[in-house]
Amino acid sequence: MTTSDPRLATLSLNQMTTRSWSVPEAVAGCVRAGIPAIGLWREPVAEIGVAAAAKAVADAGLRVSSLCRGGFLTASGDAGRAALDDNRRAIDEAAGLGTDCLVLVVGGLPGGSRDLPGARQRVADAVAELAPYAGERGVRLALEPLHPMYCADRAVLSTLGQALDLAERFPVEQVGVVVDTFHIWWDPDVWAQIARAGARIASFQVCDFLTPLPADVLLGRGMMGDGHIEFAPFRRAVEAAGYTGDTEVEIFNADVWATDPDQVLATMKQRYVDLVLEG
Repeated sequence: MTTSDPRLATLSLNQMTTRSWSVPEAVAGCVRAGIPAIGLWREPVAEIGVAAAAKAVADAGLRVSSLCRGGFLTASGDAGRAALDDNRRAIDEAAGLGTDCLVLVVGGLPGGSRDLPGARQRVADAVAELAPYAGERGVRLALEPLHPMYCADRAVLSTLGQALDLAERFPVEQVGVVVDTFHIWWDPDVWAQIARAGARIASFQVCDFLTPLPADVLLGRGMMGDGHIEFAPFRRAVEAAGYTGDTEVEIFNADVWATDPDQVLATMKQRYVDLVLEG
């Protein structure tokens, strides 16, 4: 599909922003809103199957900007082997959906563990095993550093610099990084790290950082303009680094989820133009 508004040419709806919508519903919503790309999640894709999801996207003239998510690679033993198997399936799903970007949330500390260096090493070992498999299928593993408040339970990579230190061990077509404003806006070194990332930037995601955070801090992601982040400098930085891909809006927020999804998309488009493009 080609959007009638050229300003939206690289805007993508991450499916989690309209959590109540199935894949077909989200695809139809993007078409109504003139949004040309969609970031899919594995669970709703599994509800209809990879082939059906790929067909729905293609028939609508959309593109898949990313698949969320693989990762959770910090376990050892049988659990670690099961995680590798699941990530191979995720790579195959990304290839089947026609996207070259599989977002990895690498995982936190295993239950009862305080061995942070050990967890990070297991992530590195797992990525080393998965990267060639991904590359053979035309998929890039996109390491997503998460805000430090998620280090214990979701991601032992907390800064873009840490993610790049790992990604740079592998060919650029196999392993990249995600630049997500929610997770890295606070980092005083972020501009240098975005410039360093260059061609490693596999995905650019935006949403705002809200305070006070809700009791479930996972749901503290807000619509652009509702929190503390200045977005246009991030867009300019990733573009200066050579990124030409889509900008995904990915929001986990109970109030957003309770709002009519078509209204969410209308607000999202306007905030994207006003705050991300123009600043």
